[in-house]
Amino acid sequence: MTAWDLPGAARNELKTLSKDNAENVARHLAMAARLIDDDPELAHQHALAASRSAGRVGVVRETVAITAYAVGDFALALRELRTHRRITGSDEQLPLIVDSERGVGRPDRALEEGRAVDRSTLTVPVRVQLAIAMSGARLDLGETERALQELEIPEADPDRAFEWSPALFSARAAVLEELGRQEEASEWERRAQIAADALDAAAGVADREVIVVEEIDLIDDEGGVDVASGVIPVDDVDADAAVAPYEDAVDGSAQSDVDDRSGDREDER
Repeated sequence: MTAWDLPGAARNELKTLSKDNAENVARHLAMAARLIDDDPELAHQHALAASRSAGRVGVVRETVAITAYAVGDFALALRELRTHRRITGSDEQLPLIVDSERGVGRPDRALEEGRAVDRSTLTVPVRVQLAIAMSGARLDLGETERALQELEIPEADPDRAFEWSPALFSARAAVLEELGRQEEASEWERRAQIAADALDAAAGVADREVIVVEEIDLIDDEGGVDVASGVIPVDDVDADAAVAPYEDAVDGSAQSDVDDRSGDREDER
């Protein structure tokens, strides 16, 4: 593991450090990113090691927060998230702040945090994550109908697959199940799986290409599918083709790893 395993945007934040210290911190951050899914506790230890050498760097505090959240230390996650926001001025981690407030048992405060920011200033993935977190806070308070309302956002398009779609659709399914609307819940969970499968199929495809999803009728009754902003009407593609070009650049890219989020993360649960 070397410093170059850390994304460039995160490395740039380390330029205020000495060369040797920056390299050491970068290695710890890269290891945290690599381990976050498989061994969150060890990832957290690497993040803490980085913070001991570079506690005033935003991406370091952000990584500590993300790994603290992953191991269930919501109080520490909150503290680090607030420090990160103070250092960077960024609201990209707002969803994680909201979810961490839920984690320490303060759903009312979570809703206050979410309402305190103009959502139009947030990126689309962050807005979606915030809607999911706010819906969860409503569920914590027993406000199930309002939890569903939190998810009534333009991005909740069941016929289009973006990076945020599976989580958003699943969240909607969970709320509908709480409301006893089992048939609708099953439909949204099915659509979440379809979206996830479509995104998996498109992963690794060149920027100007998108995988054609075979079971078009399961996604769009009118015969189309949108994967990461490329709408492909079935009439416009060769039925035997595995991939097809499209005109719009792909704008949906998964950011589940800490290394991607440490560059310009968006808050999440």
